[in-house]
Amino acid sequence: MIMLGGNVPKPPVDGYIVGIRPNLTLPNGTIPSVNVIHLHHGVWLNTSARDLTDPTYAQRFFASGEEKTWAQLPAGFGYPYKASDQWQINYMLHNLTPLPFTVYIDYEIDFVPATSPLAKTMQPAYPLWMDVENGKAYPVFDAHRGQGHDGRFTFPTDATNPYPSGTQPNEWTVPQNMTLIGVAGHLHPGGLYDTLTDIRPGATLAKAAKAGAPAPVPGDQPNSVEIFRSQAHYWDPRGAVSWDMAMTKSPTSWRVALKAGDTLKITSTYDVKKQSWYEVMGIMGAWLSYTAPGVDPFTHAVATTGYITHGLLPENANPLGDVPIADLPDPITELGTLAVNNTVQIKNFTYTPGAINEELGGGLSDPPVIKQGQSLTFVNDDNAMNIFHTVTGCSLPCTASTGVHYPLADNSPSTAFDSGELGTGPPGFTAASGSVTWKTPTDLPPGTYTYFCRVHPWMRGTFRVVK
Repeated sequence: MIMLGGNVPKPPVDGYIVGIRPNLTLPNGTIPSVNVIHLHHGVWLNTSARDLTDPTYAQRFFASGEEKTWAQLPAGFGYPYKASDQWQINYMLHNLTPLPFTVYIDYEIDFVPATSPLAKTMQPAYPLWMDVENGKAYPVFDAHRGQGHDGRFTFPTDATNPYPSGTQPNEWTVPQNMTLIGVAGHLHPGGLYDTLTDIRPGATLAKAAKAGAPAPVPGDQPNSVEIFRSQAHYWDPRGAVSWDMAMTKSPTSWRVALKAGDTLKITSTYDVKKQSWYEVMGIMGAWLSYTAPGVDPFTHAVATTGYITHGLLPENANPLGDVPIADLPDPITELGTLAVNNTVQIKNFTYTPGAINEELGGGLSDPPVIKQGQSLTFVNDDNAMNIFHTVTGCSLPCTASTGVHYPLADNSPSTAFDSGELGTGPPGFTAASGSVTWKTPTDLPPGTYTYFCRVHPWMRGTFRVVK
């Protein structure tokens, strides 16, 4: 569920915020592993100001997710803050277990009080929010295995009809001259990079002044230039299938001058060679100055790559996933039973019949069997407790231990399926589909199929299609 928290702790005096580092902690002060419970996303909002790229929102001045991006403004710049400002946090906590937890959203702020001599030298900096689904309460999209080009799917470029309303929420027209002084991206696991492009009608890119000198990087359309690419760095040797990641931010000397009438555009690219990615995001948070000088990106090369905001986090380095669970049944060899009413109940974190749960007592036998051309209906009975589940296809046997890179939604593209989050939830924003039931596709060929819950990935199940 997407929650909105008020009474958010904040500095008690006026001044400048120059850095923020987020975390999630247990009451004893320890940090839980990211594959147990984590801050799926948090957006810090200043309700005393309006957002620049979407004034219907309060000002979005910081955000983070599983990658725990750190924000650090360049030396000499700070976000002007009043003690009278009102803050909120829009957040989603992801508990991957069947157990309840008490946790704290924890954040450290680097702060320069207004009474400090240093404050007299500070230049104001203001937040700029770019989002491929800007304006949506739940700004997500799907990246299906096999879509796009060469194993990469870029949203919205490679999507079919990404914006049915006809608007371009991934673009924003610059209202006045300004200079970008910093930027970093946010992606979900599977993400490769967010790209920020500047479009200027009638503009052309200058060539390098001499051979070997850097030149502006062309954008993906005429009259455009790439100004930064925030890349995901994975320590996990399996690459872009893991929560063990960090994002890059622009160099501290990065200054990009924008002109009134320019259009900024964000795109997000995911690796779809190995699996499909559902409910993913593409966001870039930038900082701007109205007074600092900058480099015109159409006439001079600017740094389009940067460095990671933090190193390897111990709570992310829990790969597992390659370890088979010895007492789990083999879904291929298990005897099947014709499905009663072609229905599977999801109750107490178990798919019944056909569960091969990693936890809660191991696996249960007898995959439900349906005839080719029929559907199997899943019903989430746990919705009564505001618990959401998914039915997401994974390749056989899907019986290794849960980790930061397992399981994967790696069915072949022709047999891939995903239910979305089954549930309704309480009033307010939620990631649920609004329905507690879902039916499998009717065109699945005969065979044994395995699946898992993206919310609780130790939950596994199987069913069979026969002629």
